[in-house]
Amino acid sequence: MSIFRIVLIIFGITQIYWGWRLYRIAVRLFPSPVRRTAVCAPVLAFYLVAMAFNFGWFGPRPSPIRLTAADALLGAPFLWWLACSIVGFVVAALFSIPQGIVAMARRFSKRDLESPDRRVFLGRTAAVATAAPFVAGAYGLLYGRLNLETPTQKIHLPKLPRQFHGFRICQLSDIHIGPFMPADEIRRYAAIANALKPDLTVLTGDFVTFDPATQGAVVEALSGIRAPYGVYGCLGNHDAWSGVEDSITELFRRAGVRILRGENLPIVSHGESFNLMGVDFQSPHRFGSSPAVEHLLTNIEGLIQRDRVNILLSHNPDTFPRAAELGIDLSMAGHTHGGQASLEFISPEIAPSRLVTPYVAGHFQKAGGQLYVNRGIGTIFIPIRIGAPPEITVYELVAG
Repeated sequence: MSIFRIVLIIFGITQIYWGWRLYRIAVRLFPSPVRRTAVCAPVLAFYLVAMAFNFGWFGPRPSPIRLTAADALLGAPFLWWLACSIVGFVVAALFSIPQGIVAMARRFSKRDLESPDRRVFLGRTAAVATAAPFVAGAYGLLYGRLNLETPTQKIHLPKLPRQFHGFRICQLSDIHIGPFMPADEIRRYAAIANALKPDLTVLTGDFVTFDPATQGAVVEALSGIRAPYGVYGCLGNHDAWSGVEDSITELFRRAGVRILRGENLPIVSHGESFNLMGVDFQSPHRFGSSPAVEHLLTNIEGLIQRDRVNILLSHNPDTFPRAAELGIDLSMAGHTHGGQASLEFISPEIAPSRLVTPYVAGHFQKAGGQLYVNRGIGTIFIPIRIGAPPEITVYELVAG
């Protein structure tokens, strides 16, 4: 059975559960069948229309590059409901297990194992916990995905020439142009990047999501980025899946941005330089329609310059162990969105991306090199960010 069918089955089960729960609430609030129907019928009609819109039952439509009324009124609420209803169902199921055990024990026992007050307390606790995903989801939709952070990360590089001490590199990643990352919003982020006054700016992939028709708009929105030492980039898995690798590279070239695809070039200042390299998406495991690469980074092994600092743009952070083995001083990556919905402030292990990679977000070190994983500015599938705010990173290179 395909993953898509499994997800549909899970979704169907959760919708039946929540339909039953909400109907019980409606019965309590509206004892009159007429009033209950008058309230429930429009809600059900809206739900069905929103589901049809999001599942494409109205037919194919072009991917919007701005937030349309339909996306705001039908897309966002349904996607919020989709994610939160599944998580809420899991929470409710977890609470039902101990409650069921106690109920069975009470049934076969001659005495009541719980006081009425305790049962009320447990019931209210379960209700609050079940409602929490919906509140968190609303926060992530309305605020979390827009709460941009611009951290500065000092990177100590022993081989860095003194001429580059204090050199600033700005990184944007995972744009994912679409209705919830429209072209106007991307232009705003580009202006923020310029205002950070970097010496060099890098873009680390996933400019589009699935629709190749959006590539022109995202390139145009990013074309205002400027830096004294230039703007460079690499491509991500969604750029490959959309089949735009060659075409978007050419569009960026016309806009003054050079996409590095298994290439390198020197960044020169006052007679000294460091070596900047970039690769297309590579993974040691099969990822979507991307086949596994048996030997990572073989296309840049000959481009590494041992007597200089080497900096790699690689969308996938999983290339880092191999990059460190090769002596690449610094890798800049994205891809994970920081987990997008992460509870790492509770525990470092609660992040969906940890199912795919140990390099979810932030700074990592190994013998031979360093990695920084940028959380990106866009979202995918569900326009929600929890515990993983969007990020534009500034690296300050430090000699020694």
